[in-house]
Amino acid sequence: MPSRASNRPRQPASGTVHGARLSKASRRRSVERLESVLSSRSQTERLGHVIGALLTGGEVLALIGALGAGKTALVRGIAAGLGVPPESVSSPTFVLAHEYHGRAPLIHIDLYRLRTVAEAESIGLDEYLAGSAAVAIEWAERFPEWLPEDRLEVQLTHRSPATRDVLVAAQGPRSSALLTRIARNWRIVQRAPVSLKPARPARRKAPAR
Repeated sequence: MPSRASNRPRQPASGTVHGARLSKASRRRSVERLESVLSSRSQTERLGHVIGALLTGGEVLALIGALGAGKTALVRGIAAGLGVPPESVSSPTFVLAHEYHGRAPLIHIDLYRLRTVAEAESIGLDEYLAGSAAVAIEWAERFPEWLPEDRLEVQLTHRSPATRDVLVAAQGPRSSALLTRIARNWRIVQRAPVSLKPARPARRKAPAR
């Protein structure tokens, strides 16, 4: 889905974070785009966790990507960031919408099987978008006219069988502020070791007698 902001001329490094690196200028200004490479499903979920931990309710996340790109894995991480058990999250392809209750409510919508605006209306999409819950919409590009002006767009693209490119773009001031925080936290997480298990203390040698 083309980004409205992409029609404006940009400086090459303005408002964009590549590889989760933030320049000094990016730290001073709001971030409009975040680009990164996700090397595994667990890393996709990790990015989702970073996003979910910052949600307070009312945000709209438009998830874009082909089948198997990792949209549901990302939502699983978002749910975990909100305090929802990630194993309870599944793709709502057939039921169209799932609701999860964590620190803030999360509505997970899948528009893949919908073909008309009338069908979108039938699941109460406009009510979900006007509510106080965070809303994550898979296949959001199918109904761009339903998306609010202020939203976070997350596009996942196949890079290899296990690796994905992710582009996160902010539309609107609230989502731009959210993306700035996401980019900063993602940079910190990228530096953190994958395993968070405490290191074993070194054994002390018995004193020689």
